[in-house]
Amino acid sequence: MINLQFFPSRRIALYMARLFVVRSFAVLFALVIVLMTLDLLGNSGDILAHPGNGDAELWRYAGLRVPQLIARFLPFSVLLGTLIMLVTLNQHSEIITMKAAGISAHQIVAPLVLAALAVAAVNFVFNERVVTRANAALAAWEGVEFGPLPPERRVQANVKVQHGEDLIFVDQVAGEGEATRLAGVTIYDRAGGTMRRVLTAASGARAAGGWELRDVDLFTVETGRTATMARVRLGASLRPEQFTLAAVRPDEQRFGELRRSIAALRDAGRPTAALEASLWHKISGPMSAVLMPLLAAIAAFGLARSGQLFVRAVIGMALGFAYFVADNFALAMGNFGAYPPFLAAWGPFLLFLLVGEAVLIRTEE
Repeated sequence: MINLQFFPSRRIALYMARLFVVRSFAVLFALVIVLMTLDLLGNSGDILAHPGNGDAELWRYAGLRVPQLIARFLPFSVLLGTLIMLVTLNQHSEIITMKAAGISAHQIVAPLVLAALAVAAVNFVFNERVVTRANAALAAWEGVEFGPLPPERRVQANVKVQHGEDLIFVDQVAGEGEATRLAGVTIYDRAGGTMRRVLTAASGARAAGGWELRDVDLFTVETGRTATMARVRLGASLRPEQFTLAAVRPDEQRFGELRRSIAALRDAGRPTAALEASLWHKISGPMSAVLMPLLAAIAAFGLARSGQLFVRAVIGMALGFAYFVADNFALAMGNFGAYPPFLAAWGPFLLFLLVGEAVLIRTEE
């Protein structure tokens, strides 16, 4: 008689889901500890090099870096945790016992997929509420070489703007609208593709509809002379939005904020395909946790004493890592405009979903 129930018994489903969650987060904890230690060893010198920095700044860096590591390696942890769990169950003949009781491969994997959906939802909320803020704060802090930050909340570092033929580089942009503040401004004045002047200013702010730059050095290429001025006025044709929208970083904006930024760029006639791919990836990225039980399921089935359990675990790991490679490749192609945004974000997920389901169907046969 065919068992048409999607899940096994309640007790078995809870048992499998608990093992899945515990193993995945145990692997994540171990990975984050090791990677954070290595990261601090590599960057502590730069942090402590700034005068006045000490242990508090190291802990601050760790607090901003750990959310990034969690978001990046959670899918890897789910893959490794699932493999460890399924290999252990296979070695202890628990999978064989379930199969002998009439539980199908889909029913064995179903609790894991449901738990993975919960992990994906937690990952999405964590990215939205914690990781985006940590990314923005760490990027701004690195932009001032781990020195003190300005009091404004909205801070962007290393902003590049092209205004006509002129190129403008700003070390730091704070605020928005008429309250936009610039720090570390360099303007390359070009005409007909030829460099004419290079203007550097310590700071800049909106003034009378234009811009007022302070502590200015103006180098004239033709004469080779440098003039120093306390203040310089720029015209109103350079809008604050050109600075605040010039460095739209998807990993620093929440889903709703990124949608509004894309709409503003689209209204301004700017290309948005790369940002749209990143917008979709904010959903497909956390959803990759759902694929891991399907891709790792090959390690669950087959006799442990056949001597091929290790090979099956390696194949499951290879399938998982192949997904991550394909996902990064598709996202890169989306950024270059070679793939449509939706395909760049969801193509690898749908492809490997079919691969994982094919593995399960083959196992059932």
